[in-house]
Amino acid sequence: MQHSFLDRFSPYLLLVLTISFWAGNFNLARAIHADVPPLGLSFWRWAVAALILLPFAWSSMRAALPLARKHWRLVLALAVLGIAGFNSLVYVGLQTTTATNGVLLQSVTPITMILLAGLVLHEKSTLAQWLGIGVSLVGVLVIITKADWQVVQQLAFNRGDVWIVLATLDWSLYTVLLRKLPDGLKGLPILGFTVSLGALVILPLYVYESLTFQTMPFTAVSVASIAYVAVFPSLLAYMFWNHATQKLGVSRTGQFSHLMPVFGILLATLLLGERLQLFHALGMGLVAVGLILTNRK
Repeated sequence: MQHSFLDRFSPYLLLVLTISFWAGNFNLARAIHADVPPLGLSFWRWAVAALILLPFAWSSMRAALPLARKHWRLVLALAVLGIAGFNSLVYVGLQTTTATNGVLLQSVTPITMILLAGLVLHEKSTLAQWLGIGVSLVGVLVIITKADWQVVQQLAFNRGDVWIVLATLDWSLYTVLLRKLPDGLKGLPILGFTVSLGALVILPLYVYESLTFQTMPFTAVSVASIAYVAVFPSLLAYMFWNHATQKLGVSRTGQFSHLMPVFGILLATLLLGERLQLFHALGMGLVAVGLILTNRK
């Protein structure tokens, strides 16, 4: 039912919406990192998402339960990687690294996805796809460095960047494993199972963080932040990303990760009053060309 509904929309449109939601999540997490602990944000994000989702997904989850038991290793791996692992790693990384470094490191995601898709799925990549990745990566670097290549020499990396690199590898493997899902688990069933299991995996880590590092404050800012990340970058984004991966394959879907810095710049322009400059337009243009090359039939 859920998939027939999403079939009405272009998978490319769904991916653009997904990346815009994740760009908001990335900027929000960095903005509140001093007040909201990373695992607390990760746990409550998915706990609230599960509470919203389960009433809608329960019947399809129950029907798919025998299939989920048969493929329990794959379901558990997707929950650990996509729900518990990726977001927790990103939030921990953003405690000690800059948004610029985070976006720069995330820009290698399409490359790791293509490499893993080749190793795990034997999915072949074309010369146009690799050319598209290269052009988009140059576009990302133009945006991040403001077209001043000396900026690259001044970038300093720290332990937070290691967490972001691990998150990148984590997400790439999650996306590749999505292609192994049997039809009966696609859509609402796998989202329900992974969100519920993922929240349970994070729970003991969240308790440990609360006892040893920082407790989760329940303020207007934290509650509003949880509400946003539970609905948009979680439920809607994951539904859209999973659907698009099944439709387009790993290589094409992964290429849309290069839109992250583009949307980051647009959000900063719209919400923070930052000015759009020539290098922004040049970088966005290169990313667009790269996406066209990668997604040519």
